[in-house]
Amino acid sequence: MQLLVVGAGEMGRWFARHSGPTAVAFADREPETARAAATTIESARAVPLDTDEAFDVVCVAVPMSAVPGAIAEHAHRATEAVVDVSGEMRDSVAALRSHAEGRERASFHPLFSASNAPGNVPVVVDRGGQTIDRIRESLAGAGNDVFETTPSAHDRAMETVQAKAHTAVLAYALAADDVDPRFHTSLSGPLSELVDGVVGNTPEVYAEIQARFDGGTSVAEAAARIAEADRETFIKLYEEAGQ
Repeated sequence: MQLLVVGAGEMGRWFARHSGPTAVAFADREPETARAAATTIESARAVPLDTDEAFDVVCVAVPMSAVPGAIAEHAHRATEAVVDVSGEMRDSVAALRSHAEGRERASFHPLFSASNAPGNVPVVVDRGGQTIDRIRESLAGAGNDVFETTPSAHDRAMETVQAKAHTAVLAYALAADDVDPRFHTSLSGPLSELVDGVVGNTPEVYAEIQARFDGGTSVAEAAARIAEADRETFIKLYEEAGQ
């Protein structure tokens, strides 16, 4: 399988390593990034974004907001399948359907950073076939749990597991004071570790998630309800949270 990865960052490199290609080409708006990615995989190479070559599979691995445009620009270079690993499904699948007609197409979302792989990988298969099956088998063979979903189910889940979760963790980080670590409890200690895990990554990725998925406002509203609650109201909210 000859694979073109458009977007030579962390997740594009992850997909190239684990999707089972026999040959890999990287293209990126920053040519040096593509060249650097090519050095991480044996026999991989860098190609220009406007290459006129054809490949069995094109994988789009760019920020969520750029996915529809990237699919429109590069889908025609695939002879068998077009996929993305962007992190949202509604716009990605719509773009795949519009610009990869007659080809297999699927949207994968690794729910982890490449350094924390393997993990769970939801996928929407909009048009299946042998090539998509081989990719799924290869990702599963690398230890990932690849499971099918729908665009609406995926994006609804992301509102909670990403937008709401990130908002809650970052809000705690902004509100918390520095304390002697010996004061940490069984709750605050792990929460501080979550903060470290979030703020040590790329802020642009989190900004994309907050812009794409609703959820942050509802967390802020819930926090305000707790902060403003009297004793009886707090008890009711506490009990509601446990339901």
